[in-house]
Amino acid sequence: MGHYYSDVEGEFLVKLARTTVDTYVTKKERIQPPPDTPEKLKKESGVFVTLNKIKGREKRSHELRGCIGYPLPIKPLVEATIDVAIEAATADPRFPPVTPDELDYIVVEVSILTPPKVIEVSDPLEYPAKIEIGRDGLIVEYGFYRGLLLPQVPVEEKWDVIQFLSYTCYKAGLPANCWKQKDVTIKSFQAEIFEEIEPRGKIKRKEI
Repeated sequence: MGHYYSDVEGEFLVKLARTTVDTYVTKKERIQPPPDTPEKLKKESGVFVTLNKIKGREKRSHELRGCIGYPLPIKPLVEATIDVAIEAATADPRFPPVTPDELDYIVVEVSILTPPKVIEVSDPLEYPAKIEIGRDGLIVEYGFYRGLLLPQVPVEEKWDVIQFLSYTCYKAGLPANCWKQKDVTIKSFQAEIFEEIEPRGKIKRKEI
């Protein structure tokens, strides 16, 4: 996947997400899109904001503190980033809301998504050959059930493709082998990821 967004645009979004989280957690105020927002960031795009809490004196290990996003391009990217940054800090059902005391220990990551596409197969057993770890994120859909995992997750967890499919099924609240059923839909997408190296510190493009 080539780079559609520049490092400058990625840095803009991460700083925006950081300011959004800091402002909302401390003041309960939602910031507005900055007047100097680059034009490309006003186009609709899917986006996820991930908050990781650093731990240990070396600050080299992270644990997830919140992750929420819009998989589909339903809002301008700049507005969507503000929305999901607030949600990641306050509404991830797996965690309590972020407190002001935690802000100095949280690093912010923004994943800009391509529109999801159905992976076309004639037999579900063809899925593993059509999915690439480090390139693809996955969405599993079956009726009202739906689960999504970002492309960086299997890399960080050191999963193979079968494990990736299985855990995405788990995320949807379905059995691990649900991907083998013909009436289950599996979609893939890609992401450009930008992250803080340390809280409120330098920002880099994350290569996975």
